[in-house]
Amino acid sequence: MTPAKPAPIRRDWLSKTLAGMLLGFTLAMLCSGLFTELAPGMATSIRGQIAMWMVPPIALAVLGGCYFFTSGRLAWAWLAGANALILGLLAAVRLP
Repeated sequence: MTPAKPAPIRRDWLSKTLAGMLLGFTLAMLCSGLFTELAPGMATSIRGQIAMWMVPPIALAVLGGCYFFTSGRLAWAWLAGANALILGLLAAVRLP
């Protein structure tokens, strides 16, 4: 029995990286905004610090996770959908 040939390296790593960087940052910023809207009872200085410090871990987690997508196109699509979902939630929370 011959060993299975490993899958070739896909050439869309640049697309995945750009999706993770750009859409990951916007997703992290939107999550931060959603947090500030959902925690109105917290002191403003504490809420601002938490919102500020939650951006890098979320953005880096998205950037690291974007390589699990099978293609760059899927990474862009799923991350754009996640951004749209969080943006919709943020808009719904801000409605009077």
